Amino acid sequence: MADDRSKNALSVPEAENAVNAMKEEIANEFDVKLGADTTARENGSVGGEMVKRMIQIAEESMNNRNNS
Repeated sequence: MADDRSKNALSVPEAENAVNAMKEEIANEFDVKLGADTTARENGSVGGEMVKRMIQIAEESMNNRNNS
């Protein structure tokens, strides 16, 4: 069965603003101007850092739930 959603679609669409804010924050920290004129390595460094931070947020959330 084919999945009709885009691979880039958010699982929680309401989080779009927060995800975009995180992307911009990290790009600014890394001094990367996101876009087609930026190298894949630079754009990828922002995406990689986003993944690291989202994993950290999820781990902290799970830890807080388990300690409640």
